[in-house]
This record gives sequence, C-alpha cells and structure tokens, in this order.
Amino acid sequence: MINNALDFEPWRRKLRETGRIQIPGFLQPEVAEWLWRCLANDVPWATAVRGEAERPAQPGSDEDQAIINAAGQTAREGFHFVYDRYQVVKALKAGGDPEFPTHQVLGFFNAPQFLEFIRSFTGNSHLKLVGAQATRYRPGHFLRQHDDSQDEEGRRYAYVLNLSKDWQPDWGGLLQFPGADGQVAETFVPRWNSLSLFKVPTPHFVTQVMPWAKGFRYGITGWWYGSQA
Repeated sequence: MINNALDFEPWRRKLRETGRIQIPGFLQPEVAEWLWRCLANDVPWATAVRGEAERPAQPGSDEDQAIINAAGQTAREGFHFVYDRYQVVKALKAGGDPEFPTHQVLGFFNAPQFLEFIRSFTGNSHLKLVGAQATRYRPGHFLRQHDDSQDEEGRRYAYVLNLSKDWQPDWGGLLQFPGADGQVAETFVPRWNSLSLFKVPTPHFVTQVMPWAKGFRYGITGWWYGSQA
C-alpha cells in the first residue's frame, strides 16, 4: 500500500527536528487512485459544523449555502469549522459500506506492521492506534486555528493523506502553521498523494476554500494515538 520507492530516513530526521513534514508520493499510485475514486464517487458525505448534528451534504443547495454563511459568522467568535466528512471508524463498527477502500486503509494503518513502522519512524514506542475519517472541503469550507490537544484521547500525531488532484495554492484549503511572531511559519499545499504529519499539540488551521476552486479538497485524516514517548 505504501510506496516502496520512498526513502523515509530524511523525513524521519526532519520530523524530529521540526515536528512537521509532508511526504510526497506516500501511497502506491494505484492505491491513491483507488481511494480517490471512492471519495469522489461513492462516499455518502455529511456536512459537519462544530457543535451541530451532522446532516447529509447538499452541495449547491440554498440550505448548504446558508450553513456555510452561518458558520462563517460564528467563526468570528473563535474556533469553528465546516466541512464534509465520512467517519470511517464509525461506519466500520456499524458494518456499513464494507466494500469501501477507506475501510481497508484503516485496517492497514492498524496492522502490527504499520504500527511498528510509525513507532520506529517517530521514536515513540507507545503508539498503538490509528484513527481515520474521510474529509471533503468545498468552496466556503474552513477549519479555524486549534492545536488538536485532547490529552484524554492520547493524540500524539495528526496526519492528512491528501487526495486532491492538481490542487492550486490560490484555491485555498491550505494547511498552515502560525509562528510565535504572528506570521505563517509554514504552509502545506494539499499535494496529490502526499502525507502531512505533525506532532500534537501544534497550532494549525485550514484556510477557506475559494469559490473558483476547480474541485474539492479530498483527504483521509486522523491521529496516531498512544502515551507519551
């Protein structure tokens, strides 16, 4: 499933030095295509808004635009988000959509071989679980700044497996990391088949997707869980 041609050692060093990396070409090309087709054509997306119940996504409808507009107003008060998601873990536990490759990816991420790999890669021998949800950011969607800290859940690393084709920086949907000086310290464009990975807690946000974006920002995202190293 992972690209066998990758040399992970430089990325291992950079992660330990900076706490965040983006690895290009993470999956085997045919696996990335397989996942993208599922996200683009098959997944029953729900729109998620912080503090509200999920509802079936209705792109282009008046109701959908009202949801996006209201989320933008609420976001003035602090942390907030609006985007589409498909909760892979929840679906898997309920026995739903067993044919989806998202379920196979989650199984691979929690297999002993992959768990041993991420322990070695991060230097944290206590990592024990990987979560996953599929995400879709459409024009107007965003995720305001936060740091992912949830000590009771044991989040140690956050990841985003980017599955957006030909994404352009001025389309928005950028993963950005603010610095202590108030400037943006680093930006990750959601490049096709790349893995963005960073330590928790790390302040970050996803910029709003612009109206002229010629596609949706797809991904599989979640956390690597465990106790402190």
